Amino acid sequence: MTSQDFIQVILFFAILIGLTPILGNYMYKVFTGEKHLMLPVFGWLEKLTYKFSGIDQDEETNWKSYTFSLLMFNLIGFIFVFLIQLFQSWLPLNPANLPDVSWHSSFNTAVSFMTNTNWQGYAGETTLSYFVQMLGLTVQNFVSAATGIAVLLAVLRGLSRKTTDKLGSFWTDLTRSTLYVLLPLSILFSVVLVGQGVVQNYKTYETVQTLQGAPQVIPMGPAASQIAIKQLGTNGGGFFNANSAHPFENPTPFSNFLEMLALLLIPAALTFTYGKMVGSTRQGWTIFTAMLILLVIGLSISLYAEYSTNPIFGNLPLMEGKETRFGITNSVLWSTSTTAVSNGSVNAMHDSLSPLSGMVAMINLMLGEIIFGGVGSGLYGMVVFIIITVFIAGLMVGRTPEYLGKKIQKFEVQMAIIAVLAPNIVILLFAAWASVTAPGLSSLNNAGPHGLSEILYAFSSAAGNNGSAFAGLNANTVFYNLTLGIGMLIGRFGIIIPVMAIAGSMAKKKITPSSAGTFHTDNWLFIGLLIAVILIVGGLTHFPALALGPIAEHFLMNNGVTF
Repeated sequence: MTSQDFIQVILFFAILIGLTPILGNYMYKVFTGEKHLMLPVFGWLEKLTYKFSGIDQDEETNWKSYTFSLLMFNLIGFIFVFLIQLFQSWLPLNPANLPDVSWHSSFNTAVSFMTNTNWQGYAGETTLSYFVQMLGLTVQNFVSAATGIAVLLAVLRGLSRKTTDKLGSFWTDLTRSTLYVLLPLSILFSVVLVGQGVVQNYKTYETVQTLQGAPQVIPMGPAASQIAIKQLGTNGGGFFNANSAHPFENPTPFSNFLEMLALLLIPAALTFTYGKMVGSTRQGWTIFTAMLILLVIGLSISLYAEYSTNPIFGNLPLMEGKETRFGITNSVLWSTSTTAVSNGSVNAMHDSLSPLSGMVAMINLMLGEIIFGGVGSGLYGMVVFIIITVFIAGLMVGRTPEYLGKKIQKFEVQMAIIAVLAPNIVILLFAAWASVTAPGLSSLNNAGPHGLSEILYAFSSAAGNNGSAFAGLNANTVFYNLTLGIGMLIGRFGIIIPVMAIAGSMAKKKITPSSAGTFHTDNWLFIGLLIAVILIVGGLTHFPALALGPIAEHFLMNNGVTF
């Protein structure tokens, strides 16, 4: 690494830390109904939305009604995106005359964007029309991200309120998250991206002559608007097949820096919002610190692995699969960040990462996408690990575990365990199934441990609602479209439902004042314990599979064996 690389990494984290309280405080005002910057701009649209939809913005519901509204809204979104793909050739804004999408790919894509996964088993510019990209995928980019924020807000009300069963209104939370947070940031970011050279038009595809004289089709389209929300909403689905390695999506080093920052911006800022809403900013900064430490550890290991030399590769740092425009540091910073925040966008080929660097990306997924994680989802996923941590701490000191003055009892621990197990069951069982059946093995691009890593990564990405891939795996088959789609559903709603049950249970509890015997959850001791629990749970669950995949590949590669 050069001094410029070190400066960029430090600058990246410094800006992220600086923006966290600014955006976090703004979102606190939005979600608590206080006056804020965007109220005069979009306030009329919020009122019009409630009037048109027949919603009473002040009507609050219990956790079951809140969850039911969420599930029905997401079901409608799935059906819409599924159908417009099936009938794409009959719909407008299809200048390339693209045909209808297969039923299994339509199912996978509809589930993917509805669950905020944005896994893509297809090439965007040769598969989906402008109509589907805009009215299907881009809309889901907004509302799936807003759904994650809504669940977090319900959890925060459950933690901060007492002796009530009311957790707010899903419709109000969804509307405010979209209008006041995601929409204005996306508009601003879209304009900046267009200024950097990201395409935004409705032209038909251009045919040009290459230097060799052969014709080449250059795709066009409204890319900037989708790129903005794919990054800010931790979605990740690219307008083009090469995602953010494509020069029309990510043309300059500055656009690359901004897109990486956008990955982490809202998830990081929500930790500050978290602290404000529970009445203690120290709680928010404690969670932020734990997340940042895990991210920096993963980044350090990845950078070490990518810059390490090996005789097999001519004793040079690994540039395979990376854009020369960005280099190793930007590629690794992106791969670590995108897998930490459940985004799934890429600016380099993850399949070409060194075994250890690929393992770090995979571990970020396997831990449950809680290292900042998806918008909203990362933080409520972290709450699950906090509950397990305070439960373990209570066992160690012989006290009833408490968090924010509320007792953690049998029901909360049971729901937390279900939320932890759901995605891990998908990863291990589905990957094992794919590893021993012909449909699963037929899609592999590599043999040996790297082939296993491709399968493990795919199901980890689906269960973690991430969307990135070791793209050597051909996942656009009936087997993978269906199994990965099911994995995405379990990874999303297998966590949301138990988390909402926890929120409903916690809201009914009384708040016990802090005393001399209270186990504090806003200090370095708790940060260390929380990180240890996260790593132990992830390690015990996935170490055997990782040992057969990237770890075995690492040792074999050092002995001159590649796959």
